[in-house]
Amino acid sequence: MHPHQRMQATALKIILLTNLLLTAVGRAEYWPGWRGPRGDGTSSERNIPHRWSSSENVAWKVKIPGRGHASPIVWGEHVMVVTCLEEKQQRVLLCLDRKTGQTLWSEVVVRAPLEAIHQLNSRASSTPVTDGERVYVSFLEPNGATIPAEDVRKRSGTLRADNTGRPVNPGKMCVAAYDLQGRRQWIVRPGDFASVWGYCASPIVFEDKVIVNGDHDGDAYIVALDRQTGKTAWKVPRKHRIRSHCVPLIRQLDGRVQMMVAGSHSIVSYDPQTGAQHWHTVGPQGRAVASPVFASGLLLVSTAYPDREFLAVRPTGRGNVTDTHIAWRHRQSAPYVPSPIAVGDYFVAVSDDGIASCFQTSTGQRHWRKRIGKGHSAALVAANGLVYFVSDAGITRVVRPGENFELIAENAIGEPCYASPAISQGQIFLRSENHLFCIGKQ
Repeated sequence: MHPHQRMQATALKIILLTNLLLTAVGRAEYWPGWRGPRGDGTSSERNIPHRWSSSENVAWKVKIPGRGHASPIVWGEHVMVVTCLEEKQQRVLLCLDRKTGQTLWSEVVVRAPLEAIHQLNSRASSTPVTDGERVYVSFLEPNGATIPAEDVRKRSGTLRADNTGRPVNPGKMCVAAYDLQGRRQWIVRPGDFASVWGYCASPIVFEDKVIVNGDHDGDAYIVALDRQTGKTAWKVPRKHRIRSHCVPLIRQLDGRVQMMVAGSHSIVSYDPQTGAQHWHTVGPQGRAVASPVFASGLLLVSTAYPDREFLAVRPTGRGNVTDTHIAWRHRQSAPYVPSPIAVGDYFVAVSDDGIASCFQTSTGQRHWRKRIGKGHSAALVAANGLVYFVSDAGITRVVRPGENFELIAENAIGEPCYASPAISQGQIFLRSENHLFCIGKQ
């Protein structure tokens, strides 16, 4: 057997064994990275809390030092989260005990000057990912230089910027791997990175690779790193060289493994094993932050800025599929930052200003459109047929998707919240500006 085939077979055995073990404990799941075990915000668990407050139905609550908007991840008895200690100019990986919230270890990944960021961003916004052996983290490592916006526009061959008037802090994408005891295994800087809004590039794991989207205001790229060594396995340029923060979604579709990502004036499907392109669209124009989902045979995307719209794409084409494979599209109340979700036959989203929508996934028919609050940044998550909307004010509204709007619960923790929640083993892990909450039974 070829070494690559042996590796795939071993990985498949590990996945099957893990699934059997998790099924044996009541379909409990770990939450290994951005948007959970399937990368789409869904949990297969059923016994998930849907009512709580800042003190009621809370197993524990611990203060997280510094500031960060990255989501927590959960593996076994470990909860891991990243933060930035701004006064020390440190980007840090923390590992907590899942049962108590006690800090098990803390490691400084990057020590560098603070980059300029958008008011809704942080300097620790990239959610880590784990394969059960290592945890992989991603930060910007600024070089200390500040380029005024007017100078950036003059350097169109190297960097690009819009008319924000904001400076750019150029630097390097920094990706590092740690074992579950906090020992660094490797650290690499696979490419340049500069953006007027700061950094957010959550890594994902595929087979023997760690993949990171490097869309930025310069020579943009997507890069795949070897999980064992950090060496670059492949690196593909992004044609339009414009900042986006969309985390790719990987699925086996149409007889091909497809890694689909929005942003940089297009939606593109790549082969995650090689970086080769399967298909692409021309447009929507602008940048993307929200991650796509897949349901009913369609890739469902909410993108981009300034052209905010929903698109449903049939992932079965080759080359330019703009005129042939877009099944439906809507422009009203499409989110820029909060990632949508698919539950059964329903596609659910919330706009940045708090307007929720529910569509029939296959046709794009909108069942309802309802204001459920004000600012929203967190990605939607779902469990047991319910969708959880976390607002910037720290209020989680639990809604049952369907042809009619049905609000199940409204839960306030009394603190701002920009991070997306994690669901694991009957509990919800919710990160506020200052604390990490473990919601559910102890």
